[in-house]
Amino acid sequence: MLSLTAKRALLQNVVLTGARRCISVQSLLHGSPEARKAGDIEILQHSRLVARGKYVHGFEVHRVKPDSIDEYKAAAEKYYAGIKDDARLHVKLTGSWETVVGDQDAFVHILEYENYAGYDKTVDLIKNSEHADSYKALLPYVNSRSTQLTQEFAFFPTAPPHAQGGIFELRSYQLKPGTLLEWETAWRKGIEARRKFVAPVGAWFSQIGRLHQVHHMWQYPSLEVRKEVREKAWQIDGWAETVTKTAQLAKFMDSFILVPLPFSPLK
Repeated sequence: MLSLTAKRALLQNVVLTGARRCISVQSLLHGSPEARKAGDIEILQHSRLVARGKYVHGFEVHRVKPDSIDEYKAAAEKYYAGIKDDARLHVKLTGSWETVVGDQDAFVHILEYENYAGYDKTVDLIKNSEHADSYKALLPYVNSRSTQLTQEFAFFPTAPPHAQGGIFELRSYQLKPGTLLEWETAWRKGIEARRKFVAPVGAWFSQIGRLHQVHHMWQYPSLEVRKEVREKAWQIDGWAETVTKTAQLAKFMDSFILVPLPFSPLK
């Protein structure tokens, strides 16, 4: 059986050469003669290589009516703090934030489930609990909602709860299909250099919802410190190359500045 390193190198070679030649990634790894089916096998194998595999993180984004921000915050605290403190559920609240630069009147909640089995159990339990009523109570203040299930990158688990203050930056990249492994390899190398100044709060890639998307989150004391840290990173060998390579693999990118809500475990 091939080692993880050998599998990673083999898959990366397939991606880099653009060999869409009817030979599936599954065939290369396991000797199957079957052709790849519409990229599904490729996505699965890439995910297995780059994922930590311990948790599933749910990204819930709510776009709130501008005249209902305060009411929404109160209702959201009752719901998310309620499920955070319910020992029956197989979920933890990673954090809850309000967007201050980027999409206005938007709130981001990240939930950590005990893998997909934990997600299924939690959803079923919430349906028949007081939390369902709490969730319904916040809906009148919401214009739209989106949900995405993601996995952590293996090289960087999500930070535990802490209260360091400051701001958070959520960066999201829409990748070209089939480039996840190449993106992860380039970003992982560069992030080792940038750790000298700051480490990400978390890094995730999508599995259900909008696909071919990656997110990473950072925390800074202020926007001024963010500017200084990013300028220092450009002076480190390898970071400029990382930015160039990852940008080439992305169709578009977004950067949002967030502030934590009072009940957020990460703040």
